[in-house]
Amino acid sequence: MSTINFSVPEDVKLAFNAAFEGQNKSAVLTQLMRDAVAQVEERRRREAAMQRILARREQSPVFTAEQIEAARQEGRP
Repeated sequence: MSTINFSVPEDVKLAFNAAFEGQNKSAVLTQLMRDAVAQVEERRRREAAMQRILARREQSPVFTAEQIEAARQEGRP
């Protein structure tokens, strides 16, 4: 088990202690840190996915509104 020491503003400390009164503060902080890591990883995955989509979009053919409408109408009775 590792130990982490860090400083926080007094108001944050008081609010944290009030919010998690009676709970194991180490366990609470551990879960909050896990959640924060998961959020960062998810944000990175989304960013990578967005970049892949944008890269594919640059290679996609461009159609005019008229061409799209013609394709919709093609084959309709």
